[in-house]
Amino acid sequence: MSAARSVRGAVWAAGVGGMLAAAYLGLVTGAVPVDVGWGRRTRPLGPRAVDIAASRETVFDVVAEPYLGRTPRAMEGKVRVLERGSDLVLAEHRTPVAGGRLAAVTVETVRFTRPERIDFRLVRGPVPYVIESFVLTEAAAGTRLAYGGELGTDLWRVGQWWGTAVAARWEATVAASLASVRDEAERRAAPRR
Repeated sequence: MSAARSVRGAVWAAGVGGMLAAAYLGLVTGAVPVDVGWGRRTRPLGPRAVDIAASRETVFDVVAEPYLGRTPRAMEGKVRVLERGSDLVLAEHRTPVAGGRLAAVTVETVRFTRPERIDFRLVRGPVPYVIESFVLTEAAAGTRLAYGGELGTDLWRVGQWWGTAVAARWEATVAASLASVRDEAERRAAPRR
């Protein structure tokens, strides 16, 4: 009888462990978003800014190109446009997580207000709510690209903990994107100087 209970206990523990692992993978990858609306807490994303030695139009074009034009081959694994309009797209973004073994998938609307603003709104992802913007202003050296936003999670303190973990990765991804935009815009602007 005791051996049977041990086996049942081990099977139960393995089942619960498997369900918890699957739930975690679903959250991390954005496949199983938790959006219940209970205990919603929000936190800021950013602010972050980068000065770019290029015109506002050039910087805007670098950011908008993968969405409004043809997605460059280097970005095909990161951005896929699901629906495209003249100033609004629905896009899927893939971000490597867990040392590249997994990909977090987000689906966002991206709205373009040429040449000063690009707004992002999360539709599906590892958290239920994210709004972000890139604001482009003219600066002495060319353009200032400023980033800011807000991230929201549900389920009170548990969600707040999850939001802190997601925000750290989210902001690191944005910082890398800003650096990439700066490098490409300055590369495009270099022959004109």
